[in-house]
Parts: sequence; structure tokens; C-alpha cells
Amino acid sequence: MRHEIHDLRARIDAAKVYALARRTPLQHAPRLSRELGRRVLLKREDMQDVFSFKIRGAANRMAGLGDIARDRGVCAASAGNHAQGVAMSASHYGIKALIFMPVTTPPIKIAAVEALGGRIKLVGDTYDEACEAALAHSGKAGAVFIHPFDELDVIAGQGTVAKEIFEQAARPVGAVYVCTGGGGLVSGIGAYAKVVSPKTRIIAAEPVGAATLKTAFAAGQPVALDHVDGFADGVAVRRFGSLTFDFCRDVVDDCVTVTNDEICAAVRDIFEATRTVVEPAGALALAALRRDVMDGRAPDGDCVVTVSGANVNFDRIGHMVERAELGAGEEMLFSAVIPEQRGAFRAFVEALGHRAVTEFSYRYHDADEAHLLVGLKIKSGSEREQVMGALGEAGVTARDLSGDRLAKRHLRHLVGGRPQSDLPEAVYRVEFPERPGALGQFLSALDARWNISLFHYRNHGAAEGHVLCGFQLPKGDKTELEDSLAAIGFPVWEETENPATALFL
Repeated sequence: MRHEIHDLRARIDAAKVYALARRTPLQHAPRLSRELGRRVLLKREDMQDVFSFKIRGAANRMAGLGDIARDRGVCAASAGNHAQGVAMSASHYGIKALIFMPVTTPPIKIAAVEALGGRIKLVGDTYDEACEAALAHSGKAGAVFIHPFDELDVIAGQGTVAKEIFEQAARPVGAVYVCTGGGGLVSGIGAYAKVVSPKTRIIAAEPVGAATLKTAFAAGQPVALDHVDGFADGVAVRRFGSLTFDFCRDVVDDCVTVTNDEICAAVRDIFEATRTVVEPAGALALAALRRDVMDGRAPDGDCVVTVSGANVNFDRIGHMVERAELGAGEEMLFSAVIPEQRGAFRAFVEALGHRAVTEFSYRYHDADEAHLLVGLKIKSGSEREQVMGALGEAGVTARDLSGDRLAKRHLRHLVGGRPQSDLPEAVYRVEFPERPGALGQFLSALDARWNISLFHYRNHGAAEGHVLCGFQLPKGDKTELEDSLAAIGFPVWEETENPATALFL
């Protein structure tokens, strides 16, 4: 594979991207460097005119088209960033572009593509469905399909990010952390780095819920994920690229997966360093570096992180802020059971010390005890243990829910409590595409045999919506209920035995 890497490096050197792409800064982040114990450099691809590195691959691919191909026009499938790159490049070269986008695409990205002159067709709930429609159109109309990551000219265009990094870096680069979805960026950066700076480690950063490269490495080939978490929508692909995987086997030194909360914490870090709000995928690489530092695995020397994009819906910012402190380990969320007796509440508060309370919910349970849901500011994992120990010494039964998805996503926004009925109840968490009519489709598809005893939905501005549902089962027909839920076609998880459910719902 070494000769292919040298060939790709030559393609990167020859890539025609600067008619449309900017040379973005490699920005030192002093506070992050002090905190993480190594020099941290941010490669600011969020500063492109389309607010994403994707302009590079699209521009290079479009520049290489011949006259006949340009006359046919181009098409692409994208959830947003690649679409903007294709639309802008097509407009520059006078080529007609039709972009297929999922119905769940954030409005900011749809508006941006239209403003750049691209025509849009909304198809399906996922990138895969949009891609299938784009390929069908390409076959029928003869339009050139511009792949978002799995072709050489696109990879070479993305690889110019690495060319700039090594031209701009004043000292040897110990590692480059790269946000990774289908693999175009990490393949290009990795191939260039392994030729010009073989000692530089290339670290692929992926969300836990969309770890396509890590899964491909484990299987020895790209495989489709059963479920893709769309929180970091810029990297939310179901299957890693075939061509990019061939490169990554030679150029990627490690894969690091991070949680959505850790991504949100990195969004905050970048805001504090640059005063720019990036999209979740844009903070992915920094979240991976922070994870490696915490685990004692981060390479020595200067560390570059790709800040890949800033196309974020305004209504998602509040959700990211809410989750950032949990992701940074600066907030803990826990439940507590205290006796309904004089002095119990005072003893509970005293056990918390002088720590700042971020959230406090109380629910009367019965004459003997009360249930609390509490958010608390902390500074470290050891302080989390101190809090739990102090509560135990005060006779308070407490459970740490900081990592519990149900508690973070639903409980802290849910008004309610235990049902008065003694009927058996089952609780489920359902994920559905956040498109017009999806919630109504879910409700209308539910079999009327079961009474809904709990329902909570909150819009986060993401491509997926999340519902918490409770159903009464007077006849004990749980299997039939689950068959009915499965028939709707949305991912479903049972939460009946979740500790948070038992305590509060």
C-alpha cells in the first residue's frame, strides 16, 4: 500500500482547492495547552466560507471534471456540509448541481445550500436513503455523482489540510487528532503525514454511537452499523468507505471513541478558546485528545486537532450547553432517598457541603420517604466519590446517574411521578427521525389496546427525536406490545428496570 500513499501525497500536492478554499489558521490554544499538559493547536476548518473542510474535496473533484461531465451536471447526497461544498464548487464552475438531503437535515444547512445555488431534493430519513436516491438519479440522468469521502480526488482535496498543518507548524507534530466519519479527511491527512512526518501519530476520533472505523478495524473490513447515533451529524455514517479503509489500515495509528457529553464539553472548550460555536463533529477531535490525556494515552509533543465545521442549528446550542458540564466531569447528577422526618432535609443539605447545586427536584413518595433528583457542581472524579461517601455517612441512599441516558435526556425535564394505579407498567425509550409528521406517525401507529401511562418528548434540534413512553399492561401482554412497537420501525429500548425509572417513574 506504500506506493498508493506516495501517489496520494502527490495528488494532494497537486490538488486544485484554493480557487474556493481558504488556507485556515493553525491556532495555538494556550489555556487548553496548560490544562492538557501539551501544546494544543487547532486547525480552524470552521473558518472556511462554507464553515467546513468539505469545500476542499468538492472543489478538487469539480476542478477535475471534463467539459462533457460538466455539461451533464453533478449530484450528491449529504446531511449538509458536503452539500454546501458541492453547491459552492458547482456555482463557481458553472455546473448544475442537485443535492439529495435527508428530510431530517437541519434547516440552517438546507438554507445554506440553497443560498449557494444548489437545488435540493429532500429524500428519506437518513443519509443512506438520500444517497440511494442520488445514485439512482445519477444512473438515470447521467449526472456525475460527487461522493462525500470515498474517491481519490475528494480524499486528495481533504488532504490539503495536512499539507497546511505541516507547513504552518513551527515544531515537529507529535499527533494529529482527526474527526472521522466516512474517512475522507483522516485518509488524506494520514497519507500525507506518513510521507512527510512518519513519526507523527494519526488518531481517528469517533462518537461511541457512530464508530464506523473502529468497527471496521475489528471486523477486518467496513461493515454497516446496526444503529447510528446522529448527534454528531457531520460524521454520522452507517458504513466506513471501502477506499478510505484501505488507506486507514496503513495510516491510522489509533481510534478513540467519545461520548456525546464529552463532545459537548469540547464544544465549550473551543468556544472558550475561539469564541466560536462549532457543530458536534467539529469538536470531536478535541474530545478525543482530552479522553486520551485523561486515560494517560496521549502522545508526547505538539498535538493538532481538526476543528472540522461550525454548521450548527441555533436550537441545538442549549442542549449542548446543558450536557457540557457532565461531559467535562464538572457536574454530577444523582438521585437520593431521604426519610420523611424532621431534620432529614437539613442533614442532606449539610452532606452536600458548600458545592453549587445546578438542579434540584423533589417528589413526595409516601409517608416514609421522599425522592430527590440533584445536579451538583464538582471539580473531579474524586470529588464525585467524596459526595457519595458524605451522603452515605449521613444515612442518605444515593445513586450516581451522571451516565444514565434516561436521567439526562428525560428525567430532568419531566413533570410527573408514580402512577396511582396498581396496573403493571412497562417503560420504553424510542428514537425516531425528527421530520415533520414523525411524532404523529409514531402516535398513530401505536396499537390502541394499551393505555399510555407516561409520555415525554423534547425537541433538541437534532436529526433524531427521543420519546419516553409508559404503557399499562393489565393483561400482561408485554410480548404483543413489543411486537407492536417493533412494527413501527423505530429503534426501541426498554427502560422499565432502569434505576432512574424505579426511583422516579
